[in-house]
Amino acid sequence: MEILTDAATLALYTTDASNYRHVPRGVVLPESVDDVIAAVAEARARDLPVIARGGGTSVAGNACGPGLVIDTSRHVGGVLSLDPETRLARVLPGTVLDDLQAVAAPHGLRFGPDPSTHSRCTLGGMIGNNACGSHSVAWGRTVDVVRSLDVLLYDGTRLKVGRDEPTEGRIFDELRALVRDNLALLRKELSTWPRRVSGYGLEHLLPENGFDVAKALVGSEGTCVTILEATVELAELPARRVLAVLGFPSDIAAADAVPSILPWSPLTVEGVDAELVAMLPGRAGDLPPGGAWLFVELAGDDPASRARALAASLELTGFAIVDDPAAQRGLWRIREEGAGLATRLADGSEAWPGWEDAAVPPERLGAYLREFKELMRSHGRRSVVYGHYGEGCLHLRLDFDLLSASGVVDFRRFLEEAADLVAAHGGSLSGEHGDGQARSELLSRMYSPEMMDLFGRFKAIFDPAGRMNPGILVAPRPVDADLRVRSAPLSIEDVTVLGYPEDRGSFGQAMRRCVGVGKCRNTSGGGVMCPSYRATREEQHSTRGRAHLLAEMINGEVITDGWRSSEVHDALDLCLSCKGCLSDCPVDVDMATYKAEFLHQHYRRRLRPASHYSMGWLPLWLRLSARAPRLANFVGRSRMAGLVKRLGGIAPERALPSFAPSPFTSSRADLRRRASGERRVVLWPDSFNNYLTPSVLDAAHEVLTAAGYDVVLPDRGVCCGLTWVSTGQLGVARRVLTRTLDVLAPYLEEGYEVAGLEPSCTALFRGDLPALLPGDSRAELLASRTFTFAELLERAPIPFAALDVDAITQVHCHQHAVLGFGADESALAAAGVRNTTLDSGCCGLAGNFGFERGHYEVSKAVAEDRMLPAIRAASPETVVVSDGFSCRTQIAQESGRTPVHLAELLRRALPGRE
Repeated sequence: MEILTDAATLALYTTDASNYRHVPRGVVLPESVDDVIAAVAEARARDLPVIARGGGTSVAGNACGPGLVIDTSRHVGGVLSLDPETRLARVLPGTVLDDLQAVAAPHGLRFGPDPSTHSRCTLGGMIGNNACGSHSVAWGRTVDVVRSLDVLLYDGTRLKVGRDEPTEGRIFDELRALVRDNLALLRKELSTWPRRVSGYGLEHLLPENGFDVAKALVGSEGTCVTILEATVELAELPARRVLAVLGFPSDIAAADAVPSILPWSPLTVEGVDAELVAMLPGRAGDLPPGGAWLFVELAGDDPASRARALAASLELTGFAIVDDPAAQRGLWRIREEGAGLATRLADGSEAWPGWEDAAVPPERLGAYLREFKELMRSHGRRSVVYGHYGEGCLHLRLDFDLLSASGVVDFRRFLEEAADLVAAHGGSLSGEHGDGQARSELLSRMYSPEMMDLFGRFKAIFDPAGRMNPGILVAPRPVDADLRVRSAPLSIEDVTVLGYPEDRGSFGQAMRRCVGVGKCRNTSGGGVMCPSYRATREEQHSTRGRAHLLAEMINGEVITDGWRSSEVHDALDLCLSCKGCLSDCPVDVDMATYKAEFLHQHYRRRLRPASHYSMGWLPLWLRLSARAPRLANFVGRSRMAGLVKRLGGIAPERALPSFAPSPFTSSRADLRRRASGERRVVLWPDSFNNYLTPSVLDAAHEVLTAAGYDVVLPDRGVCCGLTWVSTGQLGVARRVLTRTLDVLAPYLEEGYEVAGLEPSCTALFRGDLPALLPGDSRAELLASRTFTFAELLERAPIPFAALDVDAITQVHCHQHAVLGFGADESALAAAGVRNTTLDSGCCGLAGNFGFERGHYEVSKAVAEDRMLPAIRAASPETVVVSDGFSCRTQIAQESGRTPVHLAELLRRALPGRE
């Protein structure tokens, strides 16, 4: 057991998903329960506070603090046992919820509470916060399903607590005395309304509630004990269920309808408003008409009929009954990503937590929401609205000004007035996120002084020294102190090269995108983000970890050397620049762009790694090698290849690619002409396909010509500059792109379109070009005129002959993130290809990444995560399709299969072709 105090680790743990920041005194990543016990003992020996941490997704600031942070999520997880008969499971605190669900599902069981962070939140964190989630209206809160806890006190005492556990000893005697002396007060102030999460759950100690100490500790936010193990009850999965999507004119109308819905015994009553839906492009069409929607899940023998009857009983703007599981998952994504999506309003303004979790009794929800919106108007604040309408819990992110002193003053004033409003409606400041630093100071506006004294007495029974997560719930820190939101200093902001058009031109604002929701820590679901975290399971190699390090670079307290930071450099080293975060992260973090900026600044006027000169300047070396391809191939296959790799910073495990006998631009020099047809297209001769696989360009030319396009090549050499961008040589990249625009400008002015065959180049034009050359109208024009090969075919369909083959497709990460794959799937179907698009994440090669020395093991691990197993499982007759040169190279080198580009496959289906 080691206490980590290096700058990188401390920086990673300065914050969670809240507004707050505390530099820890140290961090422990225990590998066992015994290590947890040893860590607490070491904290006691050093008189350090203990901060328990799971997935780090706490929105209230209850998982960061100036003490010893004990992160159980890395190693201390797993389901120890599961009994289907008793429906009980024993779990370690670092167990990710989805991992428990995966073990329970084969038995027809599930853990009832399911917060939107289910793919990365831990059971220990859920117990600490008393997490609830979408299905708590039917299956209860975490407190309702905890049977017993194995806990550790700061003084080293270990206890097993629960209704069926022994209750002898000092702790239990003092708890019984606390209850005996205050029965009337406890019964009066601690209602049994489900979403009263604020404060301690002392009602569970009442005699009528069985004096359940385990349940009383649920929601104590690490302020009393450290959880070592938990026994939890599981719910039975209903055999049949449907999702009724109910449309309403407004969020207030939806809130008013909740009391009429609850008698139907729904499994969920979740709400989203139109502003939130608008942040997910293309998703509004999946919903019935309305300004707000409730997602009501119903079960039973005939749930669809029940759903239609429910809809008929309400005044709706429209409704839809969804029984297809895939369609349901797509709709639930809208709700689940609310915590991230809501951090940016429609106009790009930043929005923050702080008042994101208040709850009122459901029958008061409509009235509360009306008054709350009036409160927002009076303060000039805005927010999208979503949340657990069925239990009166709303999640909001408001556009607080946390960057100015006057804005912080208004932030405090707003929270105080909002707390008074919730208390007036008989509600709770927290409905599931816990109080943390965000709300602990406000508890006195919800509870009497006598109850606040009882809370302090309860904590002191377990933690008389006050060393367990101090400043939370009892003796609270101010709600407006320790705010992490900072502006970037001019020494950083003024030198940035890229334009950051989505962040108002500000690198600092871009660094505030990540709010810590941690979707990048997902290791079991689909999508691309984050391949390096999936391979290493280390926080610094997650998108969130890198974002936190960059934010700390801006802060300057822990990471003190700015752009020269070795800590940031080392974390970014294993970033594959796959852009998976750009599409999969709910707040559109673009770590590939931030890495390019950082590398540019880090190596400014300094010697770079060898790979930056070899692979960063690859287009130049390819052009030179094309003059003697046979010699280049001989060297690549001879003993001299090892020397070439060493000099070029290339992984020795990698085979060097083979050069084509002639580049496409040379063999088809006749295409360097002006087009005469109506559909004029410039075929983009990217360096990879032009010099290494010109058959791809040849196939694309033949297919596009068959589709009626007049296809030409640029009259001079061009390059998109991608390799210079990915290695952070932005000055060179901009010069290359400027020359390319000079060449393409006449074509664009004459109405030509550009056909991209290599997804990374195409995505650069469509996505990155405005940031690389801000204000250049030619760049904007090229971005609007660039299309994928499949998109052009979609606009000019060909009557393909049916190939009648099976195929699996590995989608390039940049295509996933920027371009989309719908047109490709349509083209494959039109050619009679029975295609399965793999949800296999990044291939792991990712341009220069997998070729760089020191990256091979991670590159291979990323490929082995999902892609390579899926390819090996396919029959030998199945065609493997991949448009990305990197993907095809990785597949060929690591699986032995020979993948093809979509253009090569479709050429086989051209009419009249054998």
